[in-house]
Formats: sequence, C-alpha cells, structure tokens
Amino acid sequence: MKSTLRTRALLLTAVSSLAITLSACGSGDSSTTSASADTGSMSTSESSAMPSSGTEPFGAGCSAVPADGAGSFDGMAQDPVATAASNNPALSTLVTAVGAAGLGDSLNTAQDITVLAPANPAFEAVPADALKALLADKTKLTAVLTHHVIEGRLAPDELAGTHTTLAGDEVTIEGSGEDFSVAADGTVLGTTKASVICGNVQTANATVYIIDQVLTPPAM
Repeated sequence: MKSTLRTRALLLTAVSSLAITLSACGSGDSSTTSASADTGSMSTSESSAMPSSGTEPFGAGCSAVPADGAGSFDGMAQDPVATAASNNPALSTLVTAVGAAGLGDSLNTAQDITVLAPANPAFEAVPADALKALLADKTKLTAVLTHHVIEGRLAPDELAGTHTTLAGDEVTIEGSGEDFSVAADGTVLGTTKASVICGNVQTANATVYIIDQVLTPPAM
C-alpha cells in the first residue's frame, strides 16, 4: 500500500513538472512569434517609407518628343542613347551628325553618360555653310559632339557644376530644379549659354538633356 502511494506521488510530481515545462515553452514560443510579427511589421513600414527613385522629364521642349512609339520617353528608355535618339524626330539632325562622325557605336556602348543633345532648331540656327563645313570635317565634328557628352550619369540634382566631357575638356552647368543653362566659351553662333529645354530623358545607358544651342569646345 505504501509502495502504491509513493508511486502515485512520484507520478503526480512528474506530471506537474512536465506541465510547468510545457507552459514555459509555450510562453517562449509566443514571445518569439510576437517578435517576428513586430519585425515583419517594421520591415513593411520601412519599405513603404522608402522614397521613389527618379523623376519625370521636364521642360517646355518635351512637347516635341513623340507621345508613343520608339521615339517616346518610354521607348527611348529601352535603347542605348544613339539608337534612342535615332528614333526621336526631334533629334534627327544630331543623329545625322553622330553618323557623320562615326560615333554611334561608341555612344551606344558607353556606360553611364550624360548627353547634352542639341535639338533640331539648334542646328537650324547655325548658318548653312558653317554647318556644312562642320559635318564635312570629321575631326572638328567629333570634338564638337564629344564636348556634349559628360562622364557619369547625372540626375537633375547633380547637374549643376563643372563636368569633364568625353572630349577631355570641361563644361559648366548652372541652375537648379527644372531651370538649367550650359555656360560655354561660345557656341557655333557665338552666344554664351545654351538652355536645357527638355531634361532628364532616360535611355538604357545615358541621361539626356536636350538643349537649344550647339556648343563648341573651348579650343575652337
């Protein structure tokens, strides 16, 4: 009888210990689950607070860019810069000049560049004989065109400042927000500044700022 009572007492003690252990484990699991939920909630909150990247093209000259198709902003973003420009009728004279200089492949394969792209009216403002002579002189034409290409892909908030061009010289850009001008020793017409008329145009390998004048390198 005493043996039976002792056995029952031992069993009750073991059951009680097991219950306490299971209770403690359950409490720990709940705490872990709660911590995981809190972490997940925090990650979601942080993710939703992250700023969106990039901005839209800006400027009055953007109205000359096609609304759809390969020459539109969305279409240009899919192609490297020389190909993208060739699909945009607003840049057809620039494309002719790039072809005459043989720079198409070089521009298409360049990594992360910024292009100051003269629009058609910029070339139309150049006297016909001066433009014809420039297109016929590959060395000078290459110097002029590479003066319009900056090393590095510049967002609008990085645009102001003095930058090194692929011609090995420098170009200075002034302004902020959506109002920028390009200072130079001169353009083909002898003016001192060109204005950005359509900025932050994206291509696969370049950011393009369309300008209203043709710039010339300081040495010319």
